[in-house]
Amino acid sequence: MEWSTWLVYISVISILIFSPGPSALLCIADGVKFGNKKTIPTILGGAIAALILMSISAVGLGAILAASEHLFFVIKMLGALYLIYLGWSAWKEGKIDLPSETTINTKLVSYSSVTLFRKGFMVGISNPKDLLFFIALFPSFMDAQLPQVEQYIVLASTWFLIDCSSMFMYAGLGSKISPLLAKPRTMNIVNRVVGSVFITLGGALAASAGFDRKG
Repeated sequence: MEWSTWLVYISVISILIFSPGPSALLCIADGVKFGNKKTIPTILGGAIAALILMSISAVGLGAILAASEHLFFVIKMLGALYLIYLGWSAWKEGKIDLPSETTINTKLVSYSSVTLFRKGFMVGISNPKDLLFFIALFPSFMDAQLPQVEQYIVLASTWFLIDCSSMFMYAGLGSKISPLLAKPRTMNIVNRVVGSVFITLGGALAASAGFDRKG
């Protein structure tokens, strides 16, 4: 796939993955309770759930491309609108509720790796951010003129590495990040920066789709 497309993909998913959400909060909580190594199954559960959603999207993509180029254009535009929606939602968000330190410290329960993996998987497979991304935006980064399998491998590997790295960071810094994200003023600043970037990327994607259609 083209370098420019891959770099845009990295930019979009990095912001999406690093933005605090259900999986990030789960890794923060488990990181505080169990430490980095014990949280690895939680991280892998969420990452594998994302790959499953990505695979479902990729399988359906071939049929969409074969059916209609116009439909693929519509999907690209939906992806652009989704980015703008994420940006608008980020601007409206406020404080993120995190488990209190007292609650965490008084419930140091030892979970098995299977239990942690299952918990991470269930949160990841139902993560609204990931669900919408793979339905509305992921196909926009696939080129109909290039081999689909090779593109999928590149995109999936990139997502997996960034996802695991970011969640491991949240787990490792859990006890330090929690108080920071719990401050409404700090969270508002983060949300507005993230929201502005998403809106800009959405506008760029819409302009790109329109340009390709004219070409």
